[in-house]
Amino acid sequence: TMKITLKEVEHAARLARLELAAEEKDRMQAQLDSILIYIDKLNELDTSAVEPTSHVLPMTNVFREDEVTPSLAQEEVLLNAPDRHELFFRVPRILEE
Repeated sequence: TMKITLKEVEHAARLARLELAAEEKDRMQAQLDSILIYIDKLNELDTSAVEPTSHVLPMTNVFREDEVTPSLAQEEVLLNAPDRHELFFRVPRILEE
């Protein structure tokens, strides 16, 4: 028997702002049903001895230490400016007068 009804598929599609044709609804119903059946199989597993994790592999922080370093020189920063005026970036005006 199907675990998910056509009405539930239509409801999910409406929430996701999807417009599905009749054959797409049927296909979606079958796919969602197979997902729910698989989840039921997973729920049968004894996981009482398995430690809860957020990742399968051990994760460590890969960021460098936060160290103070000198800033780039203003002239060096402006080398890649697409449009500059003296020692400043020139940008389009965004405020109306």
